[in-house]
Amino acid sequence: MSDVYIFCLSMGSPTLNTRVLTNSMELKVGCCGFPVSMKRYFETFDVVEVQKTFYKPPEVKTAEKWRKSAPEDFEFTIKAWQVITHPPSSPTYKKAGIKFENCGFFRPTEVVFMAWEETKKIAKALKAEIIVFQTPKSFRDTAENMENMRAFFSSIDGSFTFCFEPRGWSEESVRAICEELDLVHVVDPFVSKQLYGEICYYRLHGFDYKHKYTDDELEKLLGIVDRDGYVMFNNVHMFDDALRFKKLVEREAKSK
Repeated sequence: MSDVYIFCLSMGSPTLNTRVLTNSMELKVGCCGFPVSMKRYFETFDVVEVQKTFYKPPEVKTAEKWRKSAPEDFEFTIKAWQVITHPPSSPTYKKAGIKFENCGFFRPTEVVFMAWEETKKIAKALKAEIIVFQTPKSFRDTAENMENMRAFFSSIDGSFTFCFEPRGWSEESVRAICEELDLVHVVDPFVSKQLYGEICYYRLHGFDYKHKYTDDELEKLLGIVDRDGYVMFNNVHMFDDALRFKKLVEREAKSK
């Protein structure tokens, strides 16, 4: 079957909202956070990964306001609150101005499950279906950590699609825990391969945060995608790089 690309023109906007279907597969392109005003972003992309939920979730009424201000078919994905995934020693706690104890690393504690409930409230307010759990390098693939993950995910509302971005885990451990708990393995496809998941969820951090992707790299990225999913840019040049990637897709569609 030949590749098929579908382009949807956003009403009232001169910018193409691009959804790519390759062999009946849909790919959404966006950014991790809002690098420009929400208004401009909504006119340009059809998905965003909310970062504020990782540091300190906003109030529900704020999330509801974001949802109402976005187009009806716009999609929010969110990062789970760091209180679930990161220990209190993480510098991200100080950045967020929060203090908690006995939390992080999916520990089955009252604080961790409170953090999940807060994360879930925002997900529901945004009508988000995907929640990303990003763990620090210090969260290794030990028996204790994996058992904590089992206890956590077996205890929470499973109506969402859960995505897991580990650091420094062996391929064997990643594949095993993702298969067991049905977690989408999140990767930067330029760094590692996805080991499990019906969809892909790519987070492109750049070779360093200031990295600007070259045309050749974006061409390569287009060739890597092999299933439904999301390509989310998370570098300094995320807005421009994501937009260039969409234009690349448009060019490829016209050449078919």
